[in-house]
Amino acid sequence: MQKKKGNNSLDRLMPIILAIIAGISVLTTIGIVVILITESAGFFQAVSIIEFLTGTEWTPLFADPKFGILPLIMGTFMITLVASIVALPIGFGSAIYLSEYAPKKVRNFLKPILEILAGIPTIVYGFFALTFITPIIKLVIPQTDLFNALSAGIVVGIMIIPMISSLSEDAMNAVPNSLRYAAYAMGSTKLEVALKVVVPAAFSGIVASFVLGLSRAIGETMIVTLAAGALPNIDFDFLKSIQTMTAYIVTTSQGDTAYGSVEYRTIYAVGITLFVITLLMNILAGYISRKFREEYE
Repeated sequence: MQKKKGNNSLDRLMPIILAIIAGISVLTTIGIVVILITESAGFFQAVSIIEFLTGTEWTPLFADPKFGILPLIMGTFMITLVASIVALPIGFGSAIYLSEYAPKKVRNFLKPILEILAGIPTIVYGFFALTFITPIIKLVIPQTDLFNALSAGIVVGIMIIPMISSLSEDAMNAVPNSLRYAAYAMGSTKLEVALKVVVPAAFSGIVASFVLGLSRAIGETMIVTLAAGALPNIDFDFLKSIQTMTAYIVTTSQGDTAYGSVEYRTIYAVGITLFVITLLMNILAGYISRKFREEYE
């Protein structure tokens, strides 16, 4: 009887504990958003939001400061473009192989090895880009800068391959085998089943993995800080040094910028811009997942 009372007390207590844990997550998110908004508000009191969003020069620490964020946005999307060219086909192809072609033993061996890439610290990726990928690029294209968008983008792409591959493969595995068997019964080849049956059926999960992977690329910090450089421009030359939003936040937060100054608050202005971009991409991923979701019994 006492044991039953103890269990009943625990049953009543657990929802409260779990609610507190969930509330901490919500409050943390709210706190981050509030800090970004309040600190950014001080920046936009001194700098026009029109100038911030449309200006083509970003020199907030110069004697004659310019606060146009377009060069940082351009640098960020250059990195993301290169990363997508590297990661999307490799991650998608790996997912198809693991889901449709690989024997169970091979899959159980390859998938953990592939996912090890996700556990490598990003600073290691940054040094890999700077000391291995960049010299190779310079051998092929000698005019490449030591710090460049191409090298950083390639390594960011390598970093997000496990996310795209794993999420896409999980979506494909959720497709019931009855669809595959029906396609085989109609004379389809293995490739036709994979591309014309499994991929369309898992489309929402695959696209969501793409969007989430690219969101991760947009928010990457250490690789671009070490390998891409710190020269904001709108040149669209992948062989030259650029600066991304995350790299600017890192380099400026380590400097001697006076607390509370307009220059200091640029960190939060750039941060809230990055936050909005990644939030929109995650909302897009959720919308695509809901719109094209297939439910099977």
